[in-house]
Amino acid sequence: MSEPMITELRKLSAIATDMALSGKLRQDAIKSIGQVGTHDALLALLELAACENSHAGDRKLALKQAEKLIR
Repeated sequence: MSEPMITELRKLSAIATDMALSGKLRQDAIKSIGQVGTHDALLALLELAACENSHAGDRKLALKQAEKLIR
């Protein structure tokens, strides 16, 4: 995967875990990661789902997006 794409996934992951941001913005970031559709995106989603500091709804959405990538 290209370095710019990895950098973009890191930025989206940071947005998705930033509890100071609105829930909609965090969820949009999670959905954007899911739309990337790569192995690295899947790993990022699973990492978000495992983050205990995240909101339960965000974790559930990350799992749902990961499931879509697996199918």
